[in-house]
Amino acid sequence: MFTIKTLNKISPYGLDVFDRSKYRCDADAEQPDAILVRSASMHEMEFDPSLRAIARAGAGVNNIPIEKCSEQGIVVFNTPGANANAVKEMVICGLLLSARKVFPAMEWVQTLKGQGDQVTPQVEKGKGKFVGPELLGKKLGVIGLGAIGVKVANFARHFGMEVYGYDPYVSVETAWSISRDIKHATSLREIYENCDFITLHVPATSETKGMINSESIQLMKHGVRILNFARGELVNTEDLIAGLDEKQIRCYVTDFPCDEMLGHPGVLALPHLAASTPESEDNCAKMAAMQLTDFLENGNIQNSVNLPSVSMARSGEVRITILHRNIPAMLTQIATVLSDCGINIENLTNKSKKDFAYTMLDVSGTVSADAIKSLRGIDGVIRVNLYH
Repeated sequence: MFTIKTLNKISPYGLDVFDRSKYRCDADAEQPDAILVRSASMHEMEFDPSLRAIARAGAGVNNIPIEKCSEQGIVVFNTPGANANAVKEMVICGLLLSARKVFPAMEWVQTLKGQGDQVTPQVEKGKGKFVGPELLGKKLGVIGLGAIGVKVANFARHFGMEVYGYDPYVSVETAWSISRDIKHATSLREIYENCDFITLHVPATSETKGMINSESIQLMKHGVRILNFARGELVNTEDLIAGLDEKQIRCYVTDFPCDEMLGHPGVLALPHLAASTPESEDNCAKMAAMQLTDFLENGNIQNSVNLPSVSMARSGEVRITILHRNIPAMLTQIATVLSDCGINIENLTNKSKKDFAYTMLDVSGTVSADAIKSLRGIDGVIRVNLYH
């Protein structure tokens, strides 16, 4: 029986994935095999040695101590793409809001309450303050062509926009889904210098944090409109506000407000709503649960943020998985231990991701406690799991 600890209210759509004859979901579990989480912060948590995996029902994993998990042999999953349609729809909404001054116009109309027959003439008199451009024919730069960025880029073509896409790490799968009408930008500078609207869809890394700053803003077209539904850290707030004050940036739409931005007339701030739909929560929960079950039952890894994606069809009597450091001679040492224990390797796969690697072996023969102990004793081995 596997125990799944839930740290947030998880959609029943996801919890129904777990076979109740094999799984127990318990928010108070002290020695869980896995944790299913949405937004709860885990940085101060101490993990029981029983914990083998954490699945985040969402894309961002800032609430999970990734390095700590890797060192303790805990696989961390996320669910990229499960909320992509929800975010795409909010980005499209943001495009319209940034162009047509919808929000300030709606706020102004409310001030006419109580003016009776004067409302209509006041509307006609005052509407000129809220004139904004159409999207047709404008240039949109999409930075980051992951699951969300591709959907935004493809959809924006239906507005008649000229779309530029930039992503030096685009996957083969993603490349197949990009419309042939999307222009391939070879640099961020090309996006900045050409586009009337720019939307960000990249993770917050050492390379991307603060990418919207005084230097990049000066490269942009005057009056650019910027949308950020990815991560707040991508933008240098002080430089952004300066750009808004100077009218270099016409509007900034963000799902990640901060105190300095609130009240600025050029900022349209939303309370992290992009993925907040029942459909998105259902999809993320289901995807996270399916990834956990495949890992706990078969050792397969898909969409891990700290380990490579590795899967292998079952072929032997027993499966052994080994999480270890990505150092030379590991496979040789593993094979030697198994050979010395009289265990035959039927099938094997190994992949690495930066400092860590994951080896899956289907074997025949009796896998004794001594064999597992010997595998765990190899220098560089972090965790060994056994699957019958």
